[in-house]
Amino acid sequence: MLDYDAEAVRYDDTRGGVPRAAAAAQAVLGLVPEHARTLLDVACGTGLVTARYARPGLRVLGLDAALGMARMAARRVGPAVVLGDSRRLPFATGRLDAVSAVWLLHLLPDAAAVVAECARVLRPGGVFIATVDKDAAHDVGSDIDALLAPFRTRRAYDAEHLVAEYGARHGLRPHGEALFTGYGQGRSPLRTAADIESGYFASSLAVDAAGANRLIERLRALPDPDKPRPDPVYRLLALRRTLSTAVARWPVRAPS
Repeated sequence: MLDYDAEAVRYDDTRGGVPRAAAAAQAVLGLVPEHARTLLDVACGTGLVTARYARPGLRVLGLDAALGMARMAARRVGPAVVLGDSRRLPFATGRLDAVSAVWLLHLLPDAAAVVAECARVLRPGGVFIATVDKDAAHDVGSDIDALLAPFRTRRAYDAEHLVAEYGARHGLRPHGEALFTGYGQGRSPLRTAADIESGYFASSLAVDAAGANRLIERLRALPDPDKPRPDPVYRLLALRRTLSTAVARWPVRAPS
């Protein structure tokens, strides 16, 4: 996994910047109920998306585990950003109207624990919104995808059916979905090769060191190696805490 403290300074420039952030925020807000008064953005990163959740009457909070990311987010969102673990949220049970987790679950083998925590802090009727099948969205049928296909694993921590199953264990039921374009996220052969070298694909490609080197060479030999292929289209899944479900007795933790 990337060192997100080190990535903080360059993260926005390499992840589509404002166009991608604006598209993500608009899609998320479309799934947040109009009556919602609190929204927690889990793994808020630099806050570029989080800051765009602002709307009248909605208090936006952010949380990230990387100090470098949280510091940048605080400059955009303010003191409502806290440093914390998504598997152990520093918020009391049943206190929030909405929780978002964008571009997070695909990174975590223990995604079920994160969904459980997000469910815990939601009020009855509250909504959890997360990106699902993130890696699959990058398969746009390009020449890069043709090279990667034989090495792709079938494992996806954020597969829609898994996220829905995790949510169901904690009283969350399907509430809606949305799509948005990942502007600036179309991969070029050279960028993909660099990502393989850095270990970015460790959880989604089954390839040993020798195979990775051969794959990198083949990627670099593709036509137009600097040219990004089409942008992915990401999917959001919204799960709503059922009004009739009793809130489990998790320990209450005060905000830090």
